[in-house]
Amino acid sequence: MFVGLILGAAVAVAILIGAVLLLPDPGSAAIATASPAGTAGAPATTPTPGGPTPSLQATVGTVGFHIGESAPALSVVQLAGGQIDLANLKGRPVWINFMQTTCVPCVDEFPLMSGFAARYAESGLVVIAIDVREDESTVVSFVSSLNAQFPIGLDTDGLVAEAWGAITLPIHFWVDREGIIRAGALGGIGPDVMAERLGTILPGVQVTP
Repeated sequence: MFVGLILGAAVAVAILIGAVLLLPDPGSAAIATASPAGTAGAPATTPTPGGPTPSLQATVGTVGFHIGESAPALSVVQLAGGQIDLANLKGRPVWINFMQTTCVPCVDEFPLMSGFAARYAESGLVVIAIDVREDESTVVSFVSSLNAQFPIGLDTDGLVAEAWGAITLPIHFWVDREGIIRAGALGGIGPDVMAERLGTILPGVQVTP
């Protein structure tokens, strides 16, 4: 009987050791669930100085801009009076920027956008900035300081931005003459990116930075 007890204990110990050896290493499990940069269906990108991280740019670029789809409705009160309605601009290429006065990239982007608006006005280009969830007096002061040369809309309740999926500000959309979104970009972009994306809605026009 004593020998049997010893053999039984030895078998139990062997089973316990085997179970421990077969358990997965917690560290290896964590590594297995992490995706390396540039995978998950989105190529790795080089960050734009002052812009979003590559992973965020890739995610929004592949999902959030709705490229090739009809642009959502957009009708907002225009700063200083009037109404901005995208439906009334069909037949013209439109560059739309959702923003807030607190966004640092806008300080650099607004003068560039004004320049493009002036240079390509004869091609029918319309540039619009939509301020999200801020009061009019704040927006007036910001726009005046940057001498914006394009219409500014007020999305005071944020519903238009929500319909467009503009959850990260600033964000840009380029809509062609047929009302189709042809390009998009998260803010913090420079003249080269602006010119390249603008070219998608101005076919036949040589767009330069």
